[in-house]
Amino acid sequence: MLALRYLRPRRKEAFISVIAGFSFLGICLGVATLVIVMAVMNGFRAELLDKILGINGHLILQPIDTPLTDYDAVAKRVTAVPGVRAAIPLVEGQALASGATSGGSGVLVRGIRGADLEKVPGIAGNIQEGGGIADFDTAGGVAVGSRLAQSLGLFVGDNITLVSPRGAVTPMGVAPRVKAYPIVAIFEIGMSEYDSTFVFMPLEEAQAYFNKGEEVGAIEVYLDNPDDVEAMRGKVEEAAGRPVYSSDWRQRNVTFFSALEVERNVMFIILTLIVLVAALNIISGLIMLVKDKGHDIAILRTMGATRGAILRIFFITGASIGVVGTLVGVALGALVCANIETLREFVTWITRTEVFSPELYYLSRLPADMDVGETLSIMVMAIILSFLATLYPAWRAAKLDPVEALRYE
Repeated sequence: MLALRYLRPRRKEAFISVIAGFSFLGICLGVATLVIVMAVMNGFRAELLDKILGINGHLILQPIDTPLTDYDAVAKRVTAVPGVRAAIPLVEGQALASGATSGGSGVLVRGIRGADLEKVPGIAGNIQEGGGIADFDTAGGVAVGSRLAQSLGLFVGDNITLVSPRGAVTPMGVAPRVKAYPIVAIFEIGMSEYDSTFVFMPLEEAQAYFNKGEEVGAIEVYLDNPDDVEAMRGKVEEAAGRPVYSSDWRQRNVTFFSALEVERNVMFIILTLIVLVAALNIISGLIMLVKDKGHDIAILRTMGATRGAILRIFFITGASIGVVGTLVGVALGALVCANIETLREFVTWITRTEVFSPELYYLSRLPADMDVGETLSIMVMAIILSFLATLYPAWRAAKLDPVEALRYE
């Protein structure tokens, strides 16, 4: 009761109430900022991981010594392994793509069977235009990303010209291979780098285009759980039944995801300092409150209040600011995270600038993914800092001598 009474603003204590209010706002905004930034970074990582693993296999098998001509049998054996969702043979090569009237763009051409293309998570449900995936093997065309089609000014039914530096061998040397293909489908993964780079071609056509004969370059293996890749590696290599070299998604993207993790940890430490500064404001506010309430403390002590009771009164006073500020900050952060895309569009409309450019950040929307454990750790950290900031002023109030306090008054 006394602690809550001291929190109520009075005319002669208005300055102390202002400091307490700023402490509350500081902790509230600090916790909200920390929650929002961590959620956005988690969402950014999750979205990138989903896009990368949506179009690239979790485990890639490449042949050793002999060409991979028995890919069909190897893929069937690997698919039979429990925990494997799909094993997809493919041919991969680089080419220069151009439209009828626009310039060229470097692309990554992947030869894949139509039935396997429907199993690729990033493509299956993201066809934007056209319906040539069902009869992809016999359509005689290619599927391209939306940004590539836009940059070349192409639509479904138009021809895209692919130029490969490794073409037919002639007496004059290797001549580039140039061939035009109709576009049967346009997909949009949501990651600008992939939407502007990938071209999918029927497997047999890609084998002929890149002079691969009857072989493929690799087999991409998709697992039920990408995090089980280390445990599944041995089983998949054994099921292959031939010498293969395997590499997983973590090895291929170790630098990228390590940089994201370092940035995430550094941002957490930097933003924690905001909460720490707000907690330090509690110290200054409580010290002034203790000095102002010296007469009340002396009266309470003479009435029989113990030092522990005085300490608890001022501890609850300061802790209330921290606890309520933390809870309101988490609620504010959750509200912003739930509507972050709407807020981004609003800020873009107000400032007339692209706040979250897909060309810079790879994704077409601003993601936010609140982790329950991380949010709880932020709450606990903020409350502990508030408690620690409250201890010293409360201890000074408990150590105050009643006689000295009354004499001072």
